[in-house]
Amino acid sequence: MGLIFKPTETFRGDFSYRNSDAALLRFPFPFPEDAYMYAVNIEPHVRGGPTAAYDHVFDVDEHYIAECHERALVLEQDPLRCQVLPHMITAEWDTLELIMESLATDYPAQFSLAREGDRWTWVNRPLGITQAFTFGDAATLPCGPFEYITRQAQGDFTIQDQRDDNLFMDGGMVTTQADWSLHVDLGMAFHEWHGPVPLAHPIGVFDRALKYLLRLQYGRPVRRLNWTMTINPRLDTSPENYPVWGPDRTTITPDNVADKVHLRVELQTLFRLPRSNGVLFGIRCYLASVRELARVPKYARRLHRVLRDLPPEIIDYKGLTRFRPMVIDWLAPFDDGAPLASGTAPEIDAL
Repeated sequence: MGLIFKPTETFRGDFSYRNSDAALLRFPFPFPEDAYMYAVNIEPHVRGGPTAAYDHVFDVDEHYIAECHERALVLEQDPLRCQVLPHMITAEWDTLELIMESLATDYPAQFSLAREGDRWTWVNRPLGITQAFTFGDAATLPCGPFEYITRQAQGDFTIQDQRDDNLFMDGGMVTTQADWSLHVDLGMAFHEWHGPVPLAHPIGVFDRALKYLLRLQYGRPVRRLNWTMTINPRLDTSPENYPVWGPDRTTITPDNVADKVHLRVELQTLFRLPRSNGVLFGIRCYLASVRELARVPKYARRLHRVLRDLPPEIIDYKGLTRFRPMVIDWLAPFDDGAPLASGTAPEIDAL
């Protein structure tokens, strides 16, 4: 696999993050139809999908090194972005094993894992890490096993404990979230941490999702997409840092809207863990500016239609009220009103 990393790009300050043509064509665009409404929209997490972002268990792309660096910066400023309750230690090791095995299998040129009984050696070539350790002995790692491996993966992760016919968020590494807080939600049950979402509760989305996930089987992971919009390519839009990123929404003008407003897509994956029976929830974040997305004709038309017809409750909940009309106006010239095929594939091979 010919991965070429962009190690110096930034998600703060000068915001040098950009997508290459290849990265844009593999972007997991979230809208299969011209209208959007909350849905369970869970499907098996099998290899392959509308773009290359679905080809591996955990997607690694050109932003890998820069995202790991950004995570380290966030943790340096706020160590509480990674917390795991003590009873989840088995789930921590389950997570480490799953991520190491998956990365070593899917990206052998970048990662390798050697095992002799409980003595394991992990090599992460992009980050220059070689670590020998004893599986099950946290003292042989520089930090807890969950923190250790999720510092080396793109996207956020939470681990859920299953008990009393419910799922409880009892651990997480959360540094790239869309305005929610691990520190607030830690220990909450499934409906509690989804409490702020409008419209979805009355139509039973979360009731159906919980019933489905309680029956999630080991070896049969599932996935879904979620989305919102973010000003600037900023990964850390946490409540803890709202004073930093919140005012960005007031800076949007018709002249800068295409470059500053980014579609923020979460490729969410869920895995049953083998020893703990917990559930690992991966939340991989992808960012693309409106101008970048408009280079794909299908995406420009569909994004225009989805934003134009969004229900008011979703506009408000996702924080789009102030700048949404400017995005719609900018995209309107790209939309000729012609019918679009369903699905999220870009339907072009080159830009």
